[in-house]
Parts: sequence; C-alpha cells; structure tokens
Amino acid sequence: MNLQLILFPTIIEAVQKQFDTTIEKVEFQATRKDFEGDITMVIFPLLKVIKGNPIEIGTKIGNYLVENISEVEKFNVVSGFLNIVISDSYYINYFNEIKNDKLFGLVNAFTNEKAVMVEYSSPNTNKPLHLGHIRNNLLGYSVAEIIKASGKKVYKTQIINDRGIHICKSMLAWKKYGNGQTPENSSLKGDKLVGNFYVKFDQEYKSQINILITEGKTEEEAKKQAPIILEAQQMLLDWEAGKSEVIELWKTMNQWVYDGFAQTYKNLGVDFDSYYYESDTYLLGKEVVQLGLEKGIFEKDPDGSVWIDLTPDGLDRKIVLRSDGTAVYMTQDIGTAIQRVKDFTDVGGMVYTVGNEQDYHFKVLFLILKKLGFEWAANLYHLSYGMVELPSGKMKSREGTVVDADDLMDEMTLTAKTISEELGKLDGYSDDEKAKLYKTIGLGALKYYMLKVDPKKSMMFNPEESVDFAGNTGPFIQYTYARIQSILRKANFDFVIPSTIRTLHSKEKELIKQIELYPEVIQDAAKNHSPALVANYTYDLVKEYNSFYQTVSILGEEDTTKKIFRVQLSKKVADTIKSAFKLLGIEVPERM
Repeated sequence: MNLQLILFPTIIEAVQKQFDTTIEKVEFQATRKDFEGDITMVIFPLLKVIKGNPIEIGTKIGNYLVENISEVEKFNVVSGFLNIVISDSYYINYFNEIKNDKLFGLVNAFTNEKAVMVEYSSPNTNKPLHLGHIRNNLLGYSVAEIIKASGKKVYKTQIINDRGIHICKSMLAWKKYGNGQTPENSSLKGDKLVGNFYVKFDQEYKSQINILITEGKTEEEAKKQAPIILEAQQMLLDWEAGKSEVIELWKTMNQWVYDGFAQTYKNLGVDFDSYYYESDTYLLGKEVVQLGLEKGIFEKDPDGSVWIDLTPDGLDRKIVLRSDGTAVYMTQDIGTAIQRVKDFTDVGGMVYTVGNEQDYHFKVLFLILKKLGFEWAANLYHLSYGMVELPSGKMKSREGTVVDADDLMDEMTLTAKTISEELGKLDGYSDDEKAKLYKTIGLGALKYYMLKVDPKKSMMFNPEESVDFAGNTGPFIQYTYARIQSILRKANFDFVIPSTIRTLHSKEKELIKQIELYPEVIQDAAKNHSPALVANYTYDLVKEYNSFYQTVSILGEEDTTKKIFRVQLSKKVADTIKSAFKLLGIEVPERM
C-alpha cells in the first residue's frame, strides 16, 4: 500500500484529536538527504488553522503516528517539517508485493474516462523528415505511451500537409528537370528524391529573381514575376480544378514520399493508428462557420468575409472564411477536430504536438471550439515544444541544409560504433550482434537526449555528448540494465524463492524508495505531458542502483537470504528501467 495512503488518515485523526480541528489535505515531500527520515510532512500549511509553534505541532503529530501506525518507527522535527522514519518491514513487505508484478507502475485497465487522441509528426510531402520532426515524433509517441500507461485509451494520429504551393514546387521541378527519375531508378528514398526537387525549385527561382533584378525589376517585383513561381501557382489552380494530369502526378509523387516516411517511422520506432490528409480536410469546417453565424459566435463583414472577435478574451479578431468563400487554416483545423470526434466517438480530448511558434494559433483554435459548445474542447492541449539546433547552427529546408532524420539516425549508429570500439566492450560479439547493438545504443542515445529535456525548452543536440557512457545519457542507463542482466545470468541459484530477510541495508532501503516512486512518476508525466519526468526518474533510479552496487556485495554475499534478496532487488530495478524506457520508445540491450 502507498505510504501516503497509510499516513494520511492517521494524520487527519491526529489533528482532530490533538487540536480539535479538521483538515482535508496533507502535504508530503521526500525527506532531504541531510535529515533522518523516509517521508516528510510539511507543517506550515496547518498554521492557517492551528495556532502555535510548528515544532510543537509536528511533535504532537509525530508521537501520535508512532503510537498508532506500526510502520512508523520514529520521527524528528526540523523547523516546520516532520521527518518520519519508516520501518524496514514496510519496505520489505512492499517490495515482496511488487517484485513479480510485470505491469508495475502501469494502469493496465482503461478507466471510464474518454479516450485521448495524440497528434504528432504532421509533415509536408515536399521534403524528408528532419531533426525538428525527430523531436516532434519522439515527444508525441512518448506522451501517447505515457498517457496510455496512466490508464487511458489513446489514439495516435497525424495530419499530412499534402497540398498547397510548396507541394507544387516539388512537382513542377520534377516535371521540368526530373528526366523521369523515380525512387526505383535513382536508388533514392522517395521523400529524399522529392525533397531534392524542392531544393532545385528554390535554386531556379533565386536564379530567375536575380536575372529579373539585373533587368531593372525591384526584388519584390522579381519574386512575383519569376516565370517558375507563376507556373507553380498555375499548377496549384489546376490541382484545385481537378486537372487529371496534375492530380496523377500529385498522387504518384506523394506516394513516393509516404513510402519514404514509412521507412523513417519504422527506423525511429514510432507508429500511428490513423492518418488525416489536408487534401481531404481543407474543405472541412466551412459548414461549422454557418452554425457559428447562427449562434452569433461569428460575424460577417460587408465584403462577405466571416470573423470571430476574441478581443474580450484578450486575443484579437480572427478570420474564419475569406470574402470569396474559401477557408483558412483555422477553419480547417476546427473542421478536422470535429471530424476526428465523429470518426472516433470515444475521444474526449486531444493533444497537439506542434512547435511553440504555433502557441497563439492553438489558443485561438481551442477557444473557438469551446465557444462552439463542444464538451471535449475543455480537454485540448497544445504540447508546445522548443526548437532543436545543432552546434553548427539552424536548419533551412529550402536551401537543402536541413539535418535529415535518416542521416542523423545513421550518424548516431556510427557514433555508437566508434565509441563502443574505443572502449573495447564488445569482445566475443558476432558482426550481426554488433550491428544491432550499435543501432540500439545510437537510437537510445538520440531519444534519451531529446526526451530528458523539458519539452517547452529549446535545446542544442550534441550527437557525441549524447553517446557518452557516463552521466545522464541513454547509453549509461542501458549499460546499467545490461550489467544487471549479467548478474542475473551469473546467479547460479534459485533467486525466485521468497526471501525471508528481516532488516535492510540503508542502500537497499533507498533503492526500494526510488522504485516506489515509479507509479506516481507515470501519473505526473501523463498529467504534465512530459517524458522528461520519466527520463530523469530513470536516471535517478540508475544512480541509486550504482551506489547500491558499489557499496554492498551481491553475488559475493555469504548470507544466502541477503544474496537472494539483492538479486531480486537488482532484477526489479532492471524491469523498471525496461518499463520506463519502453515509455520513451527506447530499447535496452541484454548485453553490452
């Protein structure tokens, strides 16, 4: 049973009997390392309802707990903090309850709450996925897995931006300069092939702009009058008019990209339950505008355009329909959200994994959906994340200087190989085993480095630093897991039998206390949409285990009871690492 649940009712009782006062909440925190204790009750909030010295109040509550709860051995009061010492028997019993629970920390049965839809990736079909998409995918996938682990049903989805002038730029460049290239005859992934033509378009466009400027045009005039941009605009009109030749080319090139994306997603280890396409959704939402007009939520201007005035809510006036009747992105997003709830009727909330440059857009979107009266609009969340940069600087996709996702994953595998070989850790491995391990370490390093940072923060990604085998890194945690597996393989005795241990070494107790936090960490991470909480918890667990490993003897322990217990404890740590890393989408190697 959770320690707080054991203490809470008796503390309520103590306050009632000792001070004739009723309280509803008790604030707990971990005891500071420099004081004796396993859990701390904060006394200061009680001073609002109990007059007196916080040390005297804490002492009275502490004495009551010692007298009435067998698990409480003793206590000390420091200023306004009641530090409570819990008996070894509590931690031994707790450990015996959870040690064989394969789903420890996870809420396996879905609660009665509505499902959550998590959107991530959402790429354009004119270029490959890049470093920014990697952070997006890893965050979205991990948040979805964590929410699922917290006891909710989850659907993973994305919306693919497969229409617009940017798509036509790649199509036009292929048509003009492609010479019939395909992924098959060029030996290029489809998304890379199409991305090359997006870069080619930009090169030609700039060249034509420069020529027009030398002929006397202003830069603004040159940008508008360059023949290639005019052709791209005409292609977009032809696409919207349903011209068969353009539609066929669009379908063909998009499929090349989808096939390329699928390969990248597989290598990255992310998946989706459903896909939405902008070419299908761009007309959605227009009928909702009429509903909003009837309800007086929207207003029509003299030119026929439709707006919503959000100035009373501290925002601005936002257009939802142009005067020519065409929808804007906001209208499309409104319609797509509504469509998703129609398609998945048990959805009661959504998480949008989108960069922080769209913060304002989502404030407006969520507010409009609330004003339209959709109940689920109260459960919308923008998982806003900061940009990722490399030590070499920012990325620009039009110029072809983007850090390609596939290339980065390959580079991480190669970096893991180089460092592993330097450390000489792989004697006796076959080439296949080595290749698989390099990928596991490389991708583990990449994912952990991305996910250990609070999503809201921008970050600098350093590939070499991420593959360090010491410190707060994926490989360090993977290595500890593999070390424990080595201990389990060497244990030539039955360590599954129940242990009859009666007392704990301080390092054993600290380790069990750390394991005990795991269920709460999952719930907090789900509530805060933050894989960083799971990542940094795992690092703390590993640090605690390594301290235990260096302080006490495990396989060399002569007392059989202690030896069995320490191997069981090691196994539970490994199981918890594996479980936590699975929520982050990271694999753990059995050997390293």
